Amino acid sequence: MFRGPTCRDVAPGPFAVRSALRRLLRIPLLPYGILCFCLGLAMYLFGVVMVVPRYLLGLNRALLPLNEWIVWYSGIPIVAGIALALTDLFLLFPAKRRGASVRFDPVQQGRVTVALTAYNDEQSIGATVRDFGDHLRVAKVIVVSNNSSDATLERAREAGAIAFNEPAQGYGHCVYRCLQEAVKLDETGLIVLCEGDRTFRAYDLDKFLAYESHADIVNGTRTVERLREYSTQLSTFMYYGNLFVGKLLEAKYLGRSTITDVGTTYKLCHRPVLERLLPELTPTVNLEFNAYFLDTALRCGFFVVECPITFHARIGASKGGNTDNWRALTVGGRMMLGILFGWPAA
Repeated sequence: MFRGPTCRDVAPGPFAVRSALRRLLRIPLLPYGILCFCLGLAMYLFGVVMVVPRYLLGLNRALLPLNEWIVWYSGIPIVAGIALALTDLFLLFPAKRRGASVRFDPVQQGRVTVALTAYNDEQSIGATVRDFGDHLRVAKVIVVSNNSSDATLERAREAGAIAFNEPAQGYGHCVYRCLQEAVKLDETGLIVLCEGDRTFRAYDLDKFLAYESHADIVNGTRTVERLREYSTQLSTFMYYGNLFVGKLLEAKYLGRSTITDVGTTYKLCHRPVLERLLPELTPTVNLEFNAYFLDTALRCGFFVVECPITFHARIGASKGGNTDNWRALTVGGRMMLGILFGWPAA
C-alpha cells in the first residue's frame, strides 16, 4: 500500500553540511538556467532587430550605443543560464536520482471511483457516465457540475452518477470539489479524475491500473501521435506548448519524473495521496489547476508516472484553455509563472 511522505516531512540529518546539501539539491537550477538563457537570447534578437529602426528611420547615431550595449550584455544571461543548466545536469543530477528504486506496491482492493468535472455538458455527460459505469473496475461515478446552466446535473443522475453542483465558478473549484467528494465517498482505494465531455474513454482505465502499483499518481499524457484523433481542440501550437511546459516542470524536479502533458485532467490517484494533497491545494487556481496539481504533488515527494492515453474530439464547445491559441498562450504563461516563481505569481 501507500508509503509516500507528507508534504511537510523533513528528514533532518545529523550534520549541517548534509542539511545544506539537501537544500541545494532542491534548488531547480535547470529551469532557472533555461529562463536565463531564453532571456539572453531574447535580448540578442532584440538587438539584431534594432538595426531596422537605426537605418530606416535615420536613428543610427542615437540608437547605436544602446544597440551595442544590448547585444554585448546579452551574453551574460546566456552564459549564466548555460552554467546553471550544466551544474544541475552534470553535478547535482546523480545525487538527485540516487536511491530512486522501481516501486511496486499493488493495491489490495483494485476497484476505482471515477470523478468527472462538467460544465454545460448536457450533450455528453450521460454517455460519459455510462461509459465509465460499465467498466468492470469502476465502483461509483461522481459528477460535479460547475454551476451549469443546462441539464448537466439531471442527465448525470439519469445515467446513474452521484451528482453535485459546485456553485463557485472556475475550473479549479470544480476539480477540487471532485477530489473532495471522491475522498469523502471512501469506497475504493483508487480515485480517477476525468472530464465529462467525451474527450477521454473508460477503456484507458486498464492502462492506468497497469501503472498504479508503481506510483502515487498516474497522469495521462496525450502526446502519443497515433492515440490522438486528428480533429481535437488540442492544436499543434497547444500540443507543443503543453509539451514545453511539461518539460519545464520536469526540469524543476530533475530526476523525479517524466512530464510531457500538464494539461490533461485524466489521472489516477491513490486515496491516501489525495487525503494528504488536498490541504496543500487551493481551488482558486483556475485553468492552470492540472499543472499546479502535478507541481504540488512532486514538491510533496509523491511518485508521478505518465501513462499514454487516447484523446478524442469533444462533444460541444470547449470552455477551458483550449478555446483558441491566444487563450492557450495566456494559460501556458501563467503555468510557467507558477512553476518558476510560485502559484501566487500566476
